[in-house]
Amino acid sequence: MTLPAPHHASAPVPAPAPAPAPGPASVPASGRYTRRSVLTGAFALATAAALPVAGAGRAYAAAGPNIIGCAAWGARAASEPVVVLANGPERIVVHHTATANVTDYSKQRAFALAKAIQTYHMDAQGWIDTGQHFTISRGAFVMEGRHHSLAELNTGRRQVRAAHCVGQNTVSIGIENEGTYTSQTPPAAQFAALADLCAHICSQYGLPASEIYGHRDFNATSCPGDRLYAMLPTLRRDVATRLGTTLSEPEEDPVGDLVRQATGRPAALFGEYLPAGLLP
Repeated sequence: MTLPAPHHASAPVPAPAPAPAPGPASVPASGRYTRRSVLTGAFALATAAALPVAGAGRAYAAAGPNIIGCAAWGARAASEPVVVLANGPERIVVHHTATANVTDYSKQRAFALAKAIQTYHMDAQGWIDTGQHFTISRGAFVMEGRHHSLAELNTGRRQVRAAHCVGQNTVSIGIENEGTYTSQTPPAAQFAALADLCAHICSQYGLPASEIYGHRDFNATSCPGDRLYAMLPTLRRDVATRLGTTLSEPEEDPVGDLVRQATGRPAALFGEYLPAGLLP
């Protein structure tokens, strides 16, 4: 996950004006947070007992996964109208939150995660709303991130301008997965929920399963972690199976390949984030 400024696009379509937002959360005197601090404090309120993984998500169905909207998890209103673009996405970009691999799989924890991310993005980064389109908790709860993302997904024609990956914010859907997946793999239910969501996005927008990437494919970051990134071929196969399609290879990007070969990293450089203090 990164903290890029939203990439502006031509032909935006303003979304309906949001309701007035409650007052912003306080920001440290330094005016900055560090990656684990923000998502660590707000999570002190997620104290419910952990639930079994098996009881969290739901199986993939043609109607799509159960996605919890912004209003249901208690999102603040965006600070200004969210821009709905005239175009649909060309791909999906997978992230991890780089937060603790907790064993609290409850809905309360999932909602606390969503609120903590929004607090960080709006109050520390100065963004208008949550940066990514969707978030998946370790308990396999799928939640809307930026307002109007779910409504546009349901129509399958347009997308919301986001702030999850530099250079991709107007042409991709960003999905955050709770946890740090550098040396551990995500819980089975969370990975299945990711496959379900990706399959639904691909179905709605007419995307092939091959168009699923990791954040590091576009920006210089370790996101979504070595282990989750190594699972992307499996994710693409699982999505293709859900769609009942044949998996094709992603389109080649010769310019991007040359940049990576010459520098050993993608062209844009961004560090990980998620400050201590919002989540335990």
